Amino acid sequence: MPRSAFRNPFERTPQPLHIVVVIPARYHSTRFPAKPLADIAGRSMLEHVYERATAAPDVDAVVVATDDARIAQAVERFGGLVRMTRSTHRSGLDRIAEVAADLDCDIVVNVQGDEPLLEPKMIAEVVAPIDSDPTLRMSTLRRRISDPADSGNPHVVKVVVDLEGNALYFSRSAVPFVRDTTVPLFKHVGLYAYRRTFVCELASLPQTPLEISESLEQLRAIEHGFRIRAIETHYDSIGVDTPEDLERVRRQMTVGTRA
Repeated sequence: MPRSAFRNPFERTPQPLHIVVVIPARYHSTRFPAKPLADIAGRSMLEHVYERATAAPDVDAVVVATDDARIAQAVERFGGLVRMTRSTHRSGLDRIAEVAADLDCDIVVNVQGDEPLLEPKMIAEVVAPIDSDPTLRMSTLRRRISDPADSGNPHVVKVVVDLEGNALYFSRSAVPFVRDTTVPLFKHVGLYAYRRTFVCELASLPQTPLEISESLEQLRAIEHGFRIRAIETHYDSIGVDTPEDLERVRRQMTVGTRA
């Protein structure tokens, strides 16, 4: 859907929107300051993410959530919608919850601001289980690990699921222990869909021991007894955590442009 066709998701109307994507973006980062504004092929990384989110099927609006005026100005320059949030938030979840409290929609999708190669169809995949199961409040994605080095890499979050595809645990460690090599291993793809009211409820709950230990906020939901459906995707992306990751993305985009 063209950006001009989006309705303002903060305006109350008799018919709320269905799906709103929220992209949390911070300027300050210990490992990579100003990361959202890093240039990729003449545009900021954040603009690439925003554009891919707007291209997802059935998305009604896309909002960047930030506490930094430089990011807000960059979003306004490329014609995006931005919402200023408090600077005291401990996590992206808290920032999204502040925005979600004012949204007029059913489902909020959390798209990370450092995924410039995000496949738009992944957003449809993560929303589908919530659309089909009225009792489900939260969903995410997982992808089979093909590189053995990923299983031992603490920067690659792993997930194990039950027979219905609900997440049992997320970890930076190699889980599960593989005695039988036929058991597939999955990495977590950090894309989430929530019922709007659940985002606010989850953010209001206290942090939990495993969440703090692993530094993975999705464990808060599991430790408080909520289901997270983890859908398998065949799409992949490159999360930009370091300048080296950024160079990989630049090379891939350059190859794609030439093709």
